Amino acid sequence: MPSPKIEQILKTLPSKPGVYLHKNVHGKVIYVGKAVNLKSRVRSYFHQSAQHNAKTRRLVEEIADIEFIVAESELEALLLENTLIKKNQPRFNVRLKDDKRYPYIKVHWQDPFPRVTTTRRLQNDGARYFGPYTAAWAAYQTLDLVRKMFPYLTCTRTIDGNDSRACLYYHIGRCAAPCIGVVNQAEYRAIIDQLCDFLNGNTEPVVADLRRQMDTAAENLDFERAAQIRDQIKAIDQIVEKQKVINASTIDEDVIAFAQAEG
Repeated sequence: MPSPKIEQILKTLPSKPGVYLHKNVHGKVIYVGKAVNLKSRVRSYFHQSAQHNAKTRRLVEEIADIEFIVAESELEALLLENTLIKKNQPRFNVRLKDDKRYPYIKVHWQDPFPRVTTTRRLQNDGARYFGPYTAAWAAYQTLDLVRKMFPYLTCTRTIDGNDSRACLYYHIGRCAAPCIGVVNQAEYRAIIDQLCDFLNGNTEPVVADLRRQMDTAAENLDFERAAQIRDQIKAIDQIVEKQKVINASTIDEDVIAFAQAEG
């Protein structure tokens, strides 16, 4: 039977996606999990009729406190679970012990015009890596979201700015097209640097810089560019969501969760 404290926490669980953190009597996080439905998932640990394996039974015996974080989607829950497992290294989590098994977002920073790809292999090659992700689909969906805000290269062509035409990605707003000289090397690397800041969770300076660029474009009567930057800012605002971390004492703590990677 769960303790009165746990019983009280179980009553407050919402039927929403999110992440839960099991803690022992010393307040140490011993397990992090995600759920499509927090209420049903966390309660399932304490059902007397549940057929738990030996490992789960040992886990339940040690649970003295539970925190949970409500997310807006299963993707956000998975990404936040990733972050919290890496941060806390709970001993009952067996995943992510070997990061090489899981995909990372790789920014080829060592290249003159950095591409952005995924990889399962970490190398000391000057690239920037973000992750790991517990599911490949989360990495790909993150890249799709980020590309709308920070259009980046994926092709391996040589970039000199003199190509006669750009690829389809430029025409649908998913590439900055340095290949035809729409942006130069410095401008393109600035975009990728912002992308890296965003993946690291540093959204405030990114948005502040974008607002400055938007104002400058408007002052120069470049209204098309100003509108593009405005749409970038809107996309960031839609992706970054404030989540509530609710602990046993019902004290709320703001946490930023991203529909993207956490490095």
